[in-house]
Amino acid sequence: MSRTVTVGLDRSPESRAAAEWAAREALLRGLPLKIVYVAEPAPVLVSQAPLVGPETGQHWTRQIPGEAAEGLRLRHPGLEVLTEQLTGPVPDALCEAADSAELLALGSRGFGGIGGFVVGSVSLAVVARVARPVVLVREGEQAADEHRMDPAGVPSAATPFRPVVLALDADHPDDTLLEFAFDAAARRETPLRVVSAWPETATSYYRFPGDAELQDDLERSHRTALAEALRPWRQKFPGVDVIEASRCGSAAQVVVGAARDASLAVVGRRIRTGSLGAHIGHVTHAVLHHTGAPVAVVAHH
Repeated sequence: MSRTVTVGLDRSPESRAAAEWAAREALLRGLPLKIVYVAEPAPVLVSQAPLVGPETGQHWTRQIPGEAAEGLRLRHPGLEVLTEQLTGPVPDALCEAADSAELLALGSRGFGGIGGFVVGSVSLAVVARVARPVVLVREGEQAADEHRMDPAGVPSAATPFRPVVLALDADHPDDTLLEFAFDAAARRETPLRVVSAWPETATSYYRFPGDAELQDDLERSHRTALAEALRPWRQKFPGVDVIEASRCGSAAQVVVGAARDASLAVVGRRIRTGSLGAHIGHVTHAVLHHTGAPVAVVAHH
């Protein structure tokens, strides 16, 4: 069975933005787009009420994905659009849908808190559980946002893509994460900016003789590790312009700052099977909540 780019759809504006992004991504990948609409079972007493009976629920279940599919076909000629209706708890259904997908796109609500986004509990639950890449798309995301301004300074979807930004642990690089990021940059014909952060030494808060030399040695070591991690992927994707950025500081702050002008931010989530259960890590959590670009979370071992 052929994989699809799959999007979870409901009646929210952020899920509609995710559907538009998923349609563009499906065209980039030459894959069908699948719209998944999940209907949670209504309590028995509610389902028997005159205005919200079973027929009403079935009507919405058919109408929402059907109308969305028709609109996407019109706006993206040549795109094959499939629909699927599932019933059950939303996170469970979306995780099931992701298993057969090339990637899953979900909506992320608009600004909240101090310059951040509100990532819903459903999206976070899915991100923490699925093995396939999950892309979170913010409310209001448009095609032009992923491209550079035109010469007149006007947003345009006809200009080159902004860079893809990858957050990478240079000491523990993962092939699944690297391949996703290089492939995304290659399909967009845009540079890949690989950001690796390393913490300041304990002595950096004090002034000891030799600190400058130690800092220089650490910087060279981390730059060498990053270059070595990327060497085979540069060879595999010779057409991708790679920008290496090894920075000292908080990994979360470094990556969020680097992703401000990205068309896509790519971060990893280590698959853990310990007693603490699934979680996404503090860097990925920060990028999801404070990056305006679509964020791809790639699970890896």
